[in-house]
Amino acid sequence: MSPRVLTTESGAPVADNQNSATAGAGGPLLLQDQHLLEKLARFNRERVPERVVHARGSGAYGYFEVTDDVTGLTRADFLSEVGRRTETFIRFSTVADSLGGADAVRDPRGFALKFDTDEGNYDLVGNNTPVFFIKDPVKFPDFIHSQKRDPFTGRQEPDNVWDFWAHSPEATHQVTWLMGDRGIPASYRHMNGYGSHTYQWTNAEGEAFYVKYHFKTNQGVRSLDSDRAAELVGQDAASHQTDLLQAIERGVNPSWTLYVQVMPAAEAADYRFDPFDVTKVWPHADYPLRRVGRLVLDRNPDNVFAEVEQAAFSPNNFVPGIGPSPDKMLQGRLFAYADAQRYRLGINHTQLPVNAPKAPVVDTYGRDGLHATRNGSRHDKNYEPNSYAGPAQTGVPLAAPLPVHGWTGTHASPAHPKDDDFFQAGELYRLMSADEKDRLIATIAGGLARVTRDDVIEKNIAHFRAADPEYGARVEEAVHALRED
Repeated sequence: MSPRVLTTESGAPVADNQNSATAGAGGPLLLQDQHLLEKLARFNRERVPERVVHARGSGAYGYFEVTDDVTGLTRADFLSEVGRRTETFIRFSTVADSLGGADAVRDPRGFALKFDTDEGNYDLVGNNTPVFFIKDPVKFPDFIHSQKRDPFTGRQEPDNVWDFWAHSPEATHQVTWLMGDRGIPASYRHMNGYGSHTYQWTNAEGEAFYVKYHFKTNQGVRSLDSDRAAELVGQDAASHQTDLLQAIERGVNPSWTLYVQVMPAAEAADYRFDPFDVTKVWPHADYPLRRVGRLVLDRNPDNVFAEVEQAAFSPNNFVPGIGPSPDKMLQGRLFAYADAQRYRLGINHTQLPVNAPKAPVVDTYGRDGLHATRNGSRHDKNYEPNSYAGPAQTGVPLAAPLPVHGWTGTHASPAHPKDDDFFQAGELYRLMSADEKDRLIATIAGGLARVTRDDVIEKNIAHFRAADPEYGARVEEAVHALRED
């Protein structure tokens, strides 16, 4: 095999990669040293802005295999046949910390999955929890600001974190999840994934169903307590990345079984609480899990930056047979995720290899822009309608249209009899064993006791008390005990 030759970006061989060209021995550097200038200029531009949220992540390739017939629920082609496999790419992540943060921290985990279907990419952007902190996207920037580093102190502040939750009672359910035993997964392989939001499936007859996705880990759920997590952060800040990488390299391929809960669209209006409220779960007694298939991860990326950091997901990347629901948080994310990638990676980020659709034909009127590699043939027009047999619309919507009304303005969600911010948090608390409750109380009190404002502490305790009187009383007692020490 011939030895490999180092070249410049333009392909010219590099004569000397150890010494810069100078004006004589010991003289100043020469502007004509093209390799030096190119090398320094490229180094200055090697980082794109990190994600505002979900900055720290890991990824892997795999496949999704259909195991059960769901053709009565959706006309999505990649779900149309038992045994059919679709290539996938997944990105796991923490939410609040920066790219340089640690993996084993108490934080929700992103579970973003890209299906490379024959009808285009389908992105399912979820978390390892079935609920979220807020239900309206107008609150999302404020929520993230409260969880990120304070602009004055430059660190995450308990005052900010708990102050936002004190004024957001709908967060009580997710806070209970986060502070409980599953708040720190032992690894990405040992946690479940959820679509969290409500989505819509439409079958070939045009019938619409609302669905929730549940990816159940086949490795079993394993979590860390706070002490073990702190120890692991000190040993290997990239512990989850290390675990995922090494498992796949050993051929121990992690897998998840996908289930869905299915609600006929006609039942949504009269359900006892808003089925599109992402701070709530649908009880399995009402809508049991139905198995769909399995997700298997079997290949690591060759380059973390090119494939994990440049992976771009957006929940508005649907395929025929799958669409959105009236879930307000989902509706906001349909815009926000794609817009974030246009900022980070450019208008042509969908042409990067990790994001490029595997569909047989990708035919748009989009042209030009930074890093454009797919601009059509020399005779293609970049406008429509035209007289040159350009691509035309199908007239067939991907999913059933959502109901709309003639009102405009700011409106609360339609009222349901059981629309309450606390009852599911209370149900979750009462499901816990005595030991689980003890750990939950200790974790909450450990954070809340560090808050400086008494009124913020009192408001949060009131939320826990509204969920369950014992829950609130125990938090109050534990916080007071810590603050007296």
